[in-house]
Amino acid sequence: MLVSHCLLGLLALTFLVPRAQPLAPQDFEEEEEDETVGTSLLAVPCDYDRCRHLQVPCNELQKARPVACLCPGLSSPAQPPDPPRLGEVRIVAEEGRAVIHWCAPSSPVHYYWLLLWEGSGAPQKGPPLNTTVRRAELRGLKPGGAYVVCVVAGNEAGESRVSQAGGEDLEGVSFPAFGPCGRLTVPPRPVTLIHAAVGVGTALALLSCVALIWHFCLRDRWGCPRRPVAARAAGAL
Repeated sequence: MLVSHCLLGLLALTFLVPRAQPLAPQDFEEEEEDETVGTSLLAVPCDYDRCRHLQVPCNELQKARPVACLCPGLSSPAQPPDPPRLGEVRIVAEEGRAVIHWCAPSSPVHYYWLLLWEGSGAPQKGPPLNTTVRRAELRGLKPGGAYVVCVVAGNEAGESRVSQAGGEDLEGVSFPAFGPCGRLTVPPRPVTLIHAAVGVGTALALLSCVALIWHFCLRDRWGCPRRPVAARAAGAL
């Protein structure tokens, strides 16, 4: 009787308990595809650099992806933009120009422009530049001249703040390290230095010639004191 009950239990386990089905290769492929799709749908930071010249606006980069990427945080468009950060300034003294580079602020910007001071008086205002521009040129700089340059950003709410760079004494003006303004000093041209050296050398040569001529003229006019020959002979003995 006990044996019959054991046989019935084994038969019930065999036919009633479902067997584990082995996973086929296509099942693994489906799982990998699901993981790949899930990863591609995750939002990633946009390829946006505030200091890159001709940088496409971040909202346009978001539209170019199937899933919108993440843009850096910006201030409210109802407020004037923060000041840009002045970057590298490369001076080409031989051509009298300078290349100005800057970085965009964390604010909505519609355009940029440059302000240039030379001594006291009102600054020179450059043309408006679109929001993708991060580099511009200043031309017509004088060799040996001292200037102050500022980058200004603007939108519909207003424009960024600029320190009072103009004044009678540019040497006394100080600017923050990461601000929108900086000092610009154009070195003299090498040709100018050569001309100055030649001029100084010529002037020294003329002065030497004049001094020699003056010396000989005075000697011929007044003569030189000479001791008699006998006195010189006695002195020699």
